[in-house]
Amino acid sequence: MVRATFHPFETFFLGAAPLWKRSIDLIGSAVLLILTFPLFLIVAAAIKLASPGPVFFRQERVGLGGRRFVLLKFRTMENGADENIHKDYLVSLIRDSSARDRNHANKPMVKIEDDPRITPFGRFLRKSCIDELPQLINVLRGEMSLVGPRPPIPYEVEKYSLWHSGRFDILPGMTGLWQVSGKNALSFAEMVRLDIAYANLRSLRLDLKILAKTPWAVLCQFFHSN
Repeated sequence: MVRATFHPFETFFLGAAPLWKRSIDLIGSAVLLILTFPLFLIVAAAIKLASPGPVFFRQERVGLGGRRFVLLKFRTMENGADENIHKDYLVSLIRDSSARDRNHANKPMVKIEDDPRITPFGRFLRKSCIDELPQLINVLRGEMSLVGPRPPIPYEVEKYSLWHSGRFDILPGMTGLWQVSGKNALSFAEMVRLDIAYANLRSLRLDLKILAKTPWAVLCQFFHSN
């Protein structure tokens, strides 16, 4: 895996995205950041009241071509939470996706139940996907797109098979084909296949279709998650 980072001006205007896609990303992220700015202030205040620590959670992720960048999210966990719980869980999902036993290979990517690291307010932020809003900054900077594969964590990528690397042929996104096609009801292998399919079929029409379906997918997650 290539270890590289984004130059601040490398992808701001066009990068590896077509003109139509980068235009949507620039306009969409800028408008949404302006519209959600009051929400940013409210959430930031609530996070500070809920637990001590920073408002934003910063985590290194792997994006286009294996380049690394710092992804932004609203913090939903206690400050300094141990990431080994999530690491072990992800590794097991990837390992099971390669198992010959169909019951293991088709294991859905459900989130860890009763995760003690998550604050009560953090659970609401996750269910509503509000914790993802700071990634609009990543989109504006050109490190992500509004639509694309979920950007994985480096320790997740270390366990990838060769065919999984097809996810890095395109900019990662805030939403994507996986998110509007079942998300946590799907297995890790199914998620990767959808991401690769999106990379091969990418078009303005498909992006607009995914963006239109995203609000409904978020509502379904909010009312059906535990």
